[in-house]
Amino acid sequence: MARVIDGKAIASEVRSEVAGEVRELRESEHRVRLDVVLVGENPASVTYVRNKERDCAEVGIESRVHRFPEDVPQKELARLVESLNEDPEVSGFFVQLPLPPGLDDLALISAIDPAKDVDGLSPASAGRLAVGLPSFQPCTPHGVIQLLKRSGIEVSGREAVVLGRSNLVGKPMAQLFLKENATVTVCHSRTRDLPEAASRADILVAAIGQREMIGVEHVKEGAVVVDVGIHRREGPDGGLIGDVKYGEVEPRASAITPVPGGVGPMTRAMLLHNTLAAARMRA
Repeated sequence: MARVIDGKAIASEVRSEVAGEVRELRESEHRVRLDVVLVGENPASVTYVRNKERDCAEVGIESRVHRFPEDVPQKELARLVESLNEDPEVSGFFVQLPLPPGLDDLALISAIDPAKDVDGLSPASAGRLAVGLPSFQPCTPHGVIQLLKRSGIEVSGREAVVLGRSNLVGKPMAQLFLKENATVTVCHSRTRDLPEAASRADILVAAIGQREMIGVEHVKEGAVVVDVGIHRREGPDGGLIGDVKYGEVEPRASAITPVPGGVGPMTRAMLLHNTLAAARMRA
């Protein structure tokens, strides 16, 4: 039976550490503030932003949400990004994705000052990560690395396979594994024999975006399995499931993250961590 990696407990540790350091900054009269740009009423985005506000309140970080209707002009959002870049009271900020159709998310994210890019998703931040320069690490891949390290799972020298090549998770996840001295394979929709490639992994990260696609044939005996996917279960119960067939894979793995309660809490915790780091740099 696999060891279940408790993302809620580890995220609580991170939040506690952040809260202590935020308190120290505030005692020395340095503000820590996170701003969010939210466009439209996408239910998942609205819930996610509300949770981030609650997280900020818990650790003592000020938070402000800039809300806009779906038909907001691109120029108005661009002006806000410029103003947040210049505002000395703002430690860091991000644009909640996805944006409604007709808005250019890449243009907005590219305009974020790298020193305030706490989501770590701008091309400038991605480039700095790729060449090994200091940068804010995207929150979900950063959270995965912290889950592994804080669970005592060795990464250096091991074979890591990342399923998915998105800018949000797959690509930066591969970069962070390389930084930790793992040997990395990235699989995607054109990978010819996915089960064969995936089953070479000592550490398998599923970020492929398809519900319960990864089964026992993709997992080597004793592998560590990290499930980044999150989907609504079909049927009336409306529960959450991931990219991994948990019940099938769990007996074969040595450790596994659940959905929910695995990677998700860590993504939010690492946003707090990045915001604190941004405030420290400004201080």
